[in-house]
Amino acid sequence: MSILVTGATGLVGNNVTRLALERGMNVRVLTRSTSDPRPLGSLAVERLIGDVCDLDSVRAACRGVEAVIHSAGHVHIGWSGAEMHQAINIEGARNAAQAAREAGIRLVHVSSVDALGVGTLANPANEETPPDPRTRVPYVVSKRQGEVVVLEQVALGLDAVIVNPVFMLGPWDWKPSSGRMLLDVAVAKPMVAPRGGNDFCDVRDVAAGILRALEVGKPGRRYILGGEPMSYIDAWRMFAEIAGTRAPWFRAGPLMVLGAGYLGDGWRLCTGHEPLINSAAVALSSLPHHFSYARAAAELGYRPRPARKAAEAAWNWFVEHGYTQST
Repeated sequence: MSILVTGATGLVGNNVTRLALERGMNVRVLTRSTSDPRPLGSLAVERLIGDVCDLDSVRAACRGVEAVIHSAGHVHIGWSGAEMHQAINIEGARNAAQAAREAGIRLVHVSSVDALGVGTLANPANEETPPDPRTRVPYVVSKRQGEVVVLEQVALGLDAVIVNPVFMLGPWDWKPSSGRMLLDVAVAKPMVAPRGGNDFCDVRDVAAGILRALEVGKPGRRYILGGEPMSYIDAWRMFAEIAGTRAPWFRAGPLMVLGAGYLGDGWRLCTGHEPLINSAAVALSSLPHHFSYARAAAELGYRPRPARKAAEAAWNWFVEHGYTQST
C-alpha cells in the first residue's frame, strides 16, 4: 500500500512513518523546505516539498497514493498564535480532506482528545461527549473546527476516519513535543505539580492504532486512542523516578494556579512572548482529562501499554539523542 503522511517530522507522524515502512508500505511525505532533516534521516520515503496550508501542494502529494494520514498540526496551549492554529489545524485539515476527496482516497485525520468533551475518572468522556466550554482556548477550538471541516468533506463523499489520541510519550520526539513535560520535570525539578490529570499512552501504540483505523475504521467515525489515567502529580513523580531526579512535593492550590496563570499573561503583555505557564495552560491542566477508548478497543483492537513503559521509552530515547545532558 502507498500512503501519504503529513507532519512526518512530528512525534505522531514520524512514528507512523517508521511503522508503515516496517510493515512494507510505500510512504510519501509532505514536508516544508525548512523542516528539520533529522527525523526522516535515511528513511526510505519519497519526499515532496510543500505545505499543508497550500491546497495545490496537498493535491500534488495525493496523486498516486492510496490513502492519506494527516498528522500535521500546530500545538500551543495559550492565548496567542490563533492565526497559526487557524492556518494549520483548520485550513490544513480542510486542504488534506478536500485533496483526498478529489483523489478518491481514504483519509485518517489525526485530531486530539482536546477536540472532545472532558471526562473524569468516574465518568470518562467518549467520542460523543459534548465539548466543555471551559476549554475554549485557540488550540482546542482549532482542533474542534479541524474535525468539522473534515466531516464537511465526508458529507460530500470523502472516506475519512478521525482518531483522537490522548497525551503521548515515546521515541522519535525530535522537537520535542509532548515529551517536553517529561524533560521539564527532569531538568527544572518542580516542587509543585498541576492540579488535574490526564491519560498517558505510548505514541507507538497510537501509530499502530492509526494504521489499523486506516485498514478497518468506519467512515466518518471517531476513535479515541487512549491510555492510562493518572493525576499530574502521580505522573510527574513517575517521570522524576525514571529520570532519577527530585519529585514534586505537592499539588498546586487554586490560588497558586490562578496567580501563575496571571503572571504568565502579564509577561506576554509586557514582552510579546507567551510563556508555557499562562492562564490558558493552567486552566486546562487543572481539569480532569480522562477518556474511554472502548470503541477503539472493540473495533480496532487498540491495546495501549502502561504509561510507565511509554515514559521509559521516551526518556531512554532522549538520553540516547542528547536531550538530557543538562540534567
